[in-house]
Amino acid sequence: MKVSKAVIPAAGLGTRFLPATKAQPKEMLPIVDKPAIQYVVEEAVRAGLSDILIVTGRGKRTIEDHFDRSFELEYYLENKGKFDDLKQVREISDLAAIHYIRQRDPLGLGNAVAAAEAHVGGEAFACLLGDDILGEGDPLLAEMLKIHGRFGRSVVAVQEVPRADISLYGCIEPEAMEANVVRVTRVVEKPDPKDAPSNLAVIGRYVLTPEIFDALRQVEPGHGGEVQLTDAINLLAEEQAVYACVFDRARYDIGNRLDYLKATVELATQRDDVGEDFKAFLRDFVQRRKLI
Repeated sequence: MKVSKAVIPAAGLGTRFLPATKAQPKEMLPIVDKPAIQYVVEEAVRAGLSDILIVTGRGKRTIEDHFDRSFELEYYLENKGKFDDLKQVREISDLAAIHYIRQRDPLGLGNAVAAAEAHVGGEAFACLLGDDILGEGDPLLAEMLKIHGRFGRSVVAVQEVPRADISLYGCIEPEAMEANVVRVTRVVEKPDPKDAPSNLAVIGRYVLTPEIFDALRQVEPGHGGEVQLTDAINLLAEEQAVYACVFDRARYDIGNRLDYLKATVELATQRDDVGEDFKAFLRDFVQRRKLI
């Protein structure tokens, strides 16, 4: 069955980006002139997913407002003759059928995904983390959906990271298959680098079969009572095949200050309206500051 639904967990507190996230969700931090989560929603839509559930939490109401109609703003723009801006604003609310559910307690990514069970309705679904941004137009999700279509099983995205950094991620033990596809033998959450089975880190894109919810119910909460999605995927891999799509292109964790700046620079340089001028500024900036 074709995958048509996406789940975007966006309930995290964003403490790594304080004080900017004290009064606004990290997913709403702008990259140039679009909030981060809009890039994620647009990625899902490009991959053909038209039914999107965003899992929110307290203080996340601005996410709902962003994807809703804004009649007062539209009326103002129309009366001022700002029709390009009006078109852009209306397109946001027409991107997809977007639904919301609140994660009542901050009990981890696994708990947030579990909240989507009723909406998913026993179907396979994509899961995209709301603070993981890829390069503009990157086909990763489409590639993962093709792998799922071939095998009918769950697919996670993985990326090589320095072994010293693997303790920040879930890490897979891979079984080689073909160029960019491996089978996942097991997943270890935040391993000590010396004990890590590889340097392939799980990143924020998943295509999951509905059996993930049974696995989530079996997972024992860990530190702080949090339920880890990687633990559930590890259990799932014991019952059925799980595959990984190896990703080697640009990816940015918007909760990380340096990655946020990198994403802003990359996506700004790709823009038709400001890209060339911005690249010229960067060249001049590097020369003036003698940075290289």
